[in-house]
Amino acid sequence: MSTLVLRLWRKLEPKPFGKRLFSWIICRKAPYFASISPRMVSLAPGRGEATIAHRRRITNHIGTVHAIALCNLAEFVGGLTCDVSIPASMRWIPRGMTVEYLKKATGTMHAVATPAFEPYEAGEGYELPVDVAVTDSNGETVFRARIAMWVAQKRQG
Repeated sequence: MSTLVLRLWRKLEPKPFGKRLFSWIICRKAPYFASISPRMVSLAPGRGEATIAHRRRITNHIGTVHAIALCNLAEFVGGLTCDVSIPASMRWIPRGMTVEYLKKATGTMHAVATPAFEPYEAGEGYELPVDVAVTDSNGETVFRARIAMWVAQKRQG
């Protein structure tokens, strides 16, 4: 299950500013994520963690973290977790996301992503739900998402 992403994480994570550099590299590859300035905290098959700081550019009209910023954080950490969790012969793409906004989101947001079951190699594609819970600075859950990831064999050639 060792993907390029996981190898890069394992190389950079222990270094000074390694987590920040890893997050920056991911945002260079997928530029839209840079809009929320995410930071990976941990990444391993079966679990990923990332944070975003509550700053003006992701704040809504009532002074809380914008709902779409929370969705972006969920997709960021959920996608990376899926990537490092699936077999190397498989690829993934998000097909949909169901979200719940549970309370006002203020302060640093901490997201934890976990696949609903252990991914497996298969000849046919399948849906892998990835659950993401986001907590605030007090450890209270403010947002939940379930991302429907489509997992299928990589194309040959």
